[in-house]
Parts: sequence; structure tokens; C-alpha cells
Amino acid sequence: MSISPQLCRLTTRTNIYMPDTCRVFPRWKPLSMRCAPGESLTASVAMDVTDSGFDAKVFRHNFMRSTNYNRRGFGHEEETLELMSHEYNSEIIKTLKENENEYTWGNVTVKLAESYGFCWGVERAVQIAYEARKQFPEENIWITHEIFHNPSVNKRLEEMEVRRIPVKDGRKQFDVIEKGDVVVLPANGNPVDEMMVLSNKNVQIVDTTCPWVSKVWNTVEKHKKGEYTSIIHGKFSHEETIATASFAGKYVTVKNMEEATYVCDYILGGELDGSSSTKEAFLEVNLLYLVSLYGRKTTRQVSNKNSCLSQKFKFAVSKGFDPDTDLVKVGIANQTTMLKRETEEIGKLAERTIMRKYGVKNLNEHFIAFNTICYATQDNQDAMYKLVEQRMDLMLVIGGWNSHNTYHLQKIAEDRGIQSYWIDSEQRVGPGNRILHKLMHGELVEKQNFLPEGPITMGITAGASTPHKVILCSP
Repeated sequence: MSISPQLCRLTTRTNIYMPDTCRVFPRWKPLSMRCAPGESLTASVAMDVTDSGFDAKVFRHNFMRSTNYNRRGFGHEEETLELMSHEYNSEIIKTLKENENEYTWGNVTVKLAESYGFCWGVERAVQIAYEARKQFPEENIWITHEIFHNPSVNKRLEEMEVRRIPVKDGRKQFDVIEKGDVVVLPANGNPVDEMMVLSNKNVQIVDTTCPWVSKVWNTVEKHKKGEYTSIIHGKFSHEETIATASFAGKYVTVKNMEEATYVCDYILGGELDGSSSTKEAFLEVNLLYLVSLYGRKTTRQVSNKNSCLSQKFKFAVSKGFDPDTDLVKVGIANQTTMLKRETEEIGKLAERTIMRKYGVKNLNEHFIAFNTICYATQDNQDAMYKLVEQRMDLMLVIGGWNSHNTYHLQKIAEDRGIQSYWIDSEQRVGPGNRILHKLMHGELVEKQNFLPEGPITMGITAGASTPHKVILCSP
């Protein structure tokens, strides 16, 4: 019988988050409600954000220099890092690292990826959030959404009474925030309209936005200045991509190479696959968005009544987007948690497309690209590629089930044909050699006897928002 390495318990809670397995998980819509025509901000704020003279870069510059804004912590670094070390570090991880990331317990050999878990930006975000509670022990502290996608860390912040701003009918209820409260901006950032609402309130702002996310914002602002349309590689309903899009001028968000190819084929008038799409087809309703809002059953009913529904870009483009005129000049940006190689491939495809359309000598007039791939995400992905080259009986991928960077680590393993299990916490394992894991398309599955008879070799990695202590604890 195989000996199962046990995952340590970060908390003793039993009401662990269980997503609905029969639908794509809904996300709240940004305050500007780009994805729901007919709903809007109050007139004064909406006018400021959408006015042609509004400069998001200047607004952010002034926002970050207000007297009630902080993104560097409050001088409690030493004690908060000590607390984080106690809560999140693991002696077993230390043992693995001391033995070149490989150790055997019983008949199970564990191989740990060279780069895994907490990235610098995530650790910084947690530290600043902890410092905020130390600095403001009695004040109400709100956070606009999950600080990042890990249930254990978010639960810990809830225990510290850092409360998430409630959401009603897909909209964040900022009216719960009162004068003197503290508001934490999560690691993946907030859109401009939400920052504007908060700037109009007399509250303390604690900004934990990852500097790599801010770098992408700077990139799309450069696109906007040069009148380039941003092709954003990301999930258009993801909080980070929503924030990035709010700093862009014209944009279209593509989730993968397939959607990027559709955009590039449109630029070339159907030369890539011999078909030619119309503007109306390009701007059709995105079925995945409707699924996220209403569920698969309701969406099927809607689809049966309207055959034009398909996975296109109606909700993944800027207001007034016209593919005939807005794809003449394009730039590349990305959600920092996307698969690095795919972002690079999309950039190369767009570059080749523009050269084919306008000629090599005119490339710079129609195409611009900056490197906006997060080093930490890249390191974790590179380490995973290296790990899957070794002989593995199975792979354990640990990270929040709504964590996009963890999703891509799982995808790397599955693409190599390795039996891989994606769990969001230690509570998904056992007893009795059982595991509750998430499949790539979102379904939760419980598997009996997931560890085969030994000896076996098991690879382990974790998403950038996963604490070390959740990865492994004891054999």
C-alpha cells in the first residue's frame, strides 16, 4: 500500500469553499458595467470615465499621490513577515529544498518543482494587508475582491476581519464604505472607475496591486497614446484584465490562440483559413460570458432562440469597437497569469499578420509590443516544463480553483499526458486515499485510490498565490 504524503492544514475550518460544479463560476462585473448595456454608474462618475478628455494615467498619478494612499506598508514589516513565516512556511518544503527538491517518504518519492508557490508580488500583497490590520486595529477594513485566488489566504484575511465589499446583482456595493474606513486594493488591481469611486470617499487606501500588473497598465497606456488598439491576451471577465482594459484605449481581449487567430484572420480578410468574417459576426455575443452569468441551462435556452450566439467578442472589446478601423494598428499586452508561451505565440502571430497586411517596412507603423510577462509566472511555468520532462507517475498541482496561473500549470501536465490532480487545499486529500480534484473544464471529481501501489514518483507544484504550508506538511 502506498504511503500518502499528507497536506498540512493551514486552518481548522470545515466549511471550505465548494464551487458549483455545473456552471462556469460567475464573477462580478466592473462598476462601469461594460458587459451589461443599460446599467451604468451614477451620471457624474460615468461622464468622467467615458469623457474623451479623461486621462486615466493622470488620474492614477494623482490618486497614488493623495495623502490617504499607501502602497509601501506602514513600518511593521519585521513583525508581519515573522507572522507570515509562522503561518505559511513548511518544514517539509525546507526538507525538500535541502535535498535538491526530492525526498522519499515510504514508497512515495516526491519531486518538487524548482519554482513554485508564493511569488514576490503575492507575498508583498499579503504583507501589506497584514500591516494594514496592524496599523488600523479598530477601523473597518474592506477589500474590493479576493486579494488573490487562494481560499486559505482569503479565509485568513476574513478571520482578521478584512471584509470583502458585498456584491448584489453583479455590482459591488461601495455604499457600505463609510468615512474613516480602510480599503485594500487587491494584487490583481482595480479598474479606473472603482478607483474613482474610492477617491471620492474619505477613506484610507492600501494598494497591494502587483507591480507587474501596473507594468501592463503602463503598456496599454502607451498603446493608447500611439493610437494602437491593445490585443490583450487574457480572460476578459478576470479582475486583472478588467482593470487593464480600463487603462486601455481601444482593445480586444483574446483568451487563447484560437481567438487570436480569428482576430488576425479578420485583419487579413480571411486569408488564414479561407473564410471571411463580417463585422456583425466579430461582435456577436460571447456564449461563455452568458454561461458565467446565467448558467448552462439558461444559456442553452437563450441560444436555441437566437442562433447567432457564439464565442466571439461582443463583451471582450472596448465601447464602440469597430474591427474594420480599430485593427489597423495593434499592440500586444497580457494578463500576467496567462501561459507565457501562448502570449509569445500570439504576439508573433500578430506581428506576422501585420507584416503580411502592410509589408515589413511598415511594421512599426502598425504594430507595437513590449514584454509584459511576469517573471514569477514565467519561472513557475518554466520549472513545470522541466519537471514534466522527468518520469512521473502522477502530478499534484495546488492552487485556487479560480487561479488562472494554477490552471496553466495543470494544463502543462495534462498536455504531456501525465495524470494530474488540481486541488485548492490540503482538505481535498483523504482519508482513505481519496482526492477531490478539479478537471480542466471545471468539473469536480472525487477519485478513490488516487495513489497507485508503490513505489511511485509524484511531482508537485503550486500556483503563485499558494502558501508553502499548503503544499506539503508531513509524510
